[in-house]
Formats: sequence, C-alpha cells, structure tokens
Amino acid sequence: MNRNPLFLIREEEPVMTDAIAAMTTLIQEINKHNHNYYTLDQPTITDAEWDALYDKLAALEKETGTVLPSSPTLRVGGDILKGFEPHRHLSRLWSLDKAQNATDLQTWHTRVLKLIADYNTKNPEQPLPDPTYVVELKFDGLTLNLTYEQGKLVQASTRGNGTVGEGILAQVKTIKSIPLEIPYDQGTIEVQGEGMMFLSVLEAYNQTGADPLKNARNAAAGALRNLNPKVTAERKLNAFIYNVGYSDGIQFENHFDMVQFLRDNHFKVSNRTRYFSTIEEVSAELEQIAEERLSFDFLIDGSVVKLTDMRTREVLGYTEKFPRWAIAYKFEAEEATTILQSVSWEVGRTGKITPLARVEAVDLAGVTVQNCTLNNVGDIERKNLKHALGSLVYIRRSNDVIPEILGKVTEENDGEEIVAPTHCPSCGSELEMRGAHLFCLNRLGCSPQLVGRMSHFASRDAMDIEFFSEMTASQLHQELGVNDPADLYTLQFDDLVKLDRFGEKKARNLLDALEKSKSRDLASFLYALGIPNSGKTTTKVLADYYRSLTKIMAAAPEELIGLPDVGGIVAESIHSFFRDPVMVSSIERMLAAGVNPIAEEPAVVLASPDNPFFGKTVVLTGTLSTMGRDECAKKLEALGAKITGSVSKKTDIVIAGESAGSKLTKAQDLGIRIIEDEQELVRMLGES
Repeated sequence: MNRNPLFLIREEEPVMTDAIAAMTTLIQEINKHNHNYYTLDQPTITDAEWDALYDKLAALEKETGTVLPSSPTLRVGGDILKGFEPHRHLSRLWSLDKAQNATDLQTWHTRVLKLIADYNTKNPEQPLPDPTYVVELKFDGLTLNLTYEQGKLVQASTRGNGTVGEGILAQVKTIKSIPLEIPYDQGTIEVQGEGMMFLSVLEAYNQTGADPLKNARNAAAGALRNLNPKVTAERKLNAFIYNVGYSDGIQFENHFDMVQFLRDNHFKVSNRTRYFSTIEEVSAELEQIAEERLSFDFLIDGSVVKLTDMRTREVLGYTEKFPRWAIAYKFEAEEATTILQSVSWEVGRTGKITPLARVEAVDLAGVTVQNCTLNNVGDIERKNLKHALGSLVYIRRSNDVIPEILGKVTEENDGEEIVAPTHCPSCGSELEMRGAHLFCLNRLGCSPQLVGRMSHFASRDAMDIEFFSEMTASQLHQELGVNDPADLYTLQFDDLVKLDRFGEKKARNLLDALEKSKSRDLASFLYALGIPNSGKTTTKVLADYYRSLTKIMAAAPEELIGLPDVGGIVAESIHSFFRDPVMVSSIERMLAAGVNPIAEEPAVVLASPDNPFFGKTVVLTGTLSTMGRDECAKKLEALGAKITGSVSKKTDIVIAGESAGSKLTKAQDLGIRIIEDEQELVRMLGES
C-alpha cells in the first residue's frame, strides 16, 4: 500500500467530506426538532427518536474529531471558565421608565401625544401617524444580549451597565431555545431577551436537587453567571427574545415586523404580545395581565408598553436614561403576612439610630424576605407596631424591591413591646432625641460612626479612593486603630501587608489610591468631610464662592446665609462644624499629610451681559436628553449663570427636563420662568 502522506490525504478527503455532510444534515434535523419542541412547544418526534439522532451525531463527531459550530452537542456545557470577559454592546441596552399606576401611565401617554403633536406641527409634510401600542410581558429573569454574525451565534452577554456587559457565551449555549445558527446570514445583529427558569422546571429541579433553589429568578441569574457551564446546563433554562437592538443590514417599519423577523429566525417569542390602537385598550390589557400573573409558568413583574411605529420611536428618541416611546408598568407590590420577630437598632455615620425589623422568613414576589427597615420611633407608633413583637404584621415589597412593614394585622396590643433604646447599642452612650430621630453623640468612641465616616470620606462623590470599602474601613478601625479620615494618610505598607486579605498588591493599590486622592478638588473635599445639612450642591457653592478652605472655615453665619442654597440652619451647621476642635484637628492633620484641596478653575464667561443667562440664578431639574445636567450646568456657568440646587424667590430660571418633580411645581407656583423645550435651551446656549 502506498504510504505517501499526500496520497493518504487525497484518499481520505472524500470520506471526511461525506462525514461533514452527514453531520450537517443531522444538525439541521436536530435543530429543527429542537425549535419545534423548545420554541414552538410543538414536538414532532419522540424522545427516543431524538436521542437516536443525537447519538448518531455524537458518534460522527467523535469519529472525525470535528464539532461544527451549530452542533447541539455544544449545549451540554464545557470546561470551567477562569472568569468573565467584558463585552461592549453594539447598541446601548436602555432601561425603562416606570409607571406605578394608571395615573403614571396616563402622564406618559399625554407626554407622548404632546411630543408627536409638536413634531407634526413643525413637520407637516412628513407627519407621524397616530400612535398605536404593543403590550408585552415584563419578564423577571436576567437580560441577555446575543450577537450573531453571518447567522452564527458568536457572543452572548449580560446587560451590565447598558453599554458594557459580561460575556457568557458558554453558559447561553446551554439554553436550547436559543438558536446557535439562524437563517438571517447577511450581516451582524444583536437581539435582546430574558434568560429564565420556568417555575415547573424549578419545581422538578428541587425534587431531585441536593440544594433546593429558593426562586426562579435567582436560579437563572446564578446559573448564567456560574463559571461552570455544566451547572448552567443542569438548570434547563429558557429564554424569550423580544428586541432587535442592533443590525447593520435590516430595518423594520413597526414592532410587528420586528417580532415576525425574530420568529422567522427561530427565536422563542412570547405569544402574550398584543397590539392596540387606544390607551384605554392598553389599560384594560394591563389589568388582564395582572389577573393572569400567577397562571404563567414563569415570573413576571409587570408589563411593557411601547409605541409600535419605528419612525415615531426614532423621532421621540431618548432621555438620558430611558426611551420616550416605552414605559414599564409595574404591578402593585405583593403583600403578605408574617410574624415580627425582633427589632434591632443600627447606628449610622452621623450617629442616627435606625430601627431594623426582622420578620419570620416569607416568600414575596419570588424573594425570601427577612429584614425590613423602619424609619424611626415615630414610624413604629404610626403603624401601631409599639406592641407587635411576636404578632402578625402586613409586609410589602415596595416597588418589588424594598421590604416594608405596613402595620399590624390586628388592632389589639397582643404582642410584646418594642422598646426604644436609651443608650447606644454600640458604645453605650446616652442617646438624645433630635426631631423624629434618636442620636448617639459619642462621635469619637462609637465604632459604627467612625467606620461610616471613613466610608463616606472615601466614596466616589467625595475623595473617590479606589480599593476602599466599608469592610476595609471596619478592618482598619479594628486592627490598626484607624478612627478618623486623617488616620488614613498615616497608613504604612508594612502595617497593611500584615492584615488578613491584604496582600502586597492590595496594600500598594490602597496606598496609591490614597496618594492620588490628595489632589481632589475643594468641593469634593468639603463633601467628604460630611458637614451636617450640606450635600454636594452646597459644598460646590462654598468652593466656588470662597475658593479657599481657610476662608470657608473662617466664614461667619451671617456671611454664609447670603449664598445660594444656604439658609439659616445650613449656615449654622457649617459654622459650627468648623468650630469643632475635633474636626479642625482632623483637617489640619490631612493638610499636613499633603492633602491639597484646590478649587477648580471657574468657568470662563463666554458671553456678554446680553446673554439670556448672564447673571441669572438657574435651577436644573429632571433629565435632559441632549446633554447631562452636569454638562449643562458647566455651559450655563460659562455664560455667566449661577447654578443652585433649590427653587426660591431668588431663582430666575428653572430648566425642567423629563420627570421634573417638586422643583418644577414650586417654580410654577412662584411664577418663575420655566424652560421645558430642550431645542429652545440649545438655541439659548448658542449651539444651534
């Protein structure tokens, strides 16, 4: 026999080609049956017949050593991954604004009609059509973003921050309702959907699983972010796809066409999608879905209402966070009854004492709830909880997020008394009632206050110290005696590296971050100090006006009270803070350690006094779509405006974006000029 290698290759090529062809045919057939079973819920062959096809394919793959990209054998899960790589989405994944009730929905609808009418008035030759609507289920799972190139699934990722997510391709490949290959092979598309664990699957899993899963949402999210794809495969997840987020080669006239495209390309699309021509029909549908909520084999936490016309969506565009053409309608928070077991008292960084209730574990909207925050002693009395320990109480997850106790089930005082502390639960100091809240005044010896103060000092809007957390603050306090932000700048490498969970790299990173923080601007430094009654707006006003820490520390209350956003209480708080010898000593130590808080250079005034904003006091409220509020504020300051955070009789102009609230109402009551049209704002800024 001729052993020439070239001869062997030529001799075996036809065999290999035949095997590839057979594998391709098997893959197409198996994927067709998978689509019928997992996507359409219409099985066309028995399990035994499907197993025979799968086994035949697996044998060919083993024989040839080749696995084609769309093979269903890739769905079983591969090797354990080392980590998740970031994935930048080709198009942003937007959040949705929320409507809590019918009034919120009508407000959104009225705004949509106004935007369409305004556009049609300005563009009579190409008017937008009357709005029509689609109502979809709001699935409660983990958002998925799937990328297909030339018809092949090449990436899958989480939503992340909407711009960058984490690549989870290996995990998503285990979801059998997600096609590995689609008919559309003319370019690149990204589609979005929700990865979910159906409730019946959860129930079946818990009957055999060693560790029962508490709820379907966490089960799905945990599986999709598990570094072992085999674990993901065991959860038997599903996925509904509802949007084409990016395409370089296809456009749609309306939502119906887009959904049909998804169906044609073998994606699983919810059959509970309905189209309507009036908002009244939409409202009726939302009520119907709320009634049907518990009948679905998966979790939903509301519905989504969208305009169907794609050109209208493009014209209405987006705010800074949300599309204007869609809104999420959240169901009323689910309520339950449970036993109030205990109330503990937590100490915050300002010394404020907050009651924390612990209840008998109860499942609420798919989440096990055990802790509920109470506001203060007055809140306990208002809700008739004074004698409620051991009693039944009503509990609700407010907006499906924050656990809240509504009150006692009975009116009788049939439980043990909740006794407010007279002394600090941490340091034992006597407490003082200030307004509605109890306070511990032991600022220098109360550990939670010291740790909280350092955590605030290092936070992003303050000194922005990377690699620093509340856990780090607690460890430094307990093990190295760090009691004050100034102590942070005395830390040494040799001390840090000896601590648990502190290797050389972490120690170096923290010291480098502390060094970098020494050059933070004056406004950030003032905010980091935690001056009572002073937020970011007030500290920026102080920094911009005085431009010197020394001058701020020397300012008298009557001088401070003349500044924007500074009333009598705030002025007195600032003055008292810088008369406190403990605070003065802390600041002096930080300055001695090299902290150098310099005021940012003032914006260069670009316009003459004729500019409409020159010398005006302006308040920004709501969300601007054409620019961020910080960016807008800088542009206004460059034109000679004074930016303040609250509306008063001194305010000249209020710029109101989307979702403007009480500031807009107050401006209307005071008769202050209001700018709501962003195009007008852009023109006034001289940018059009």
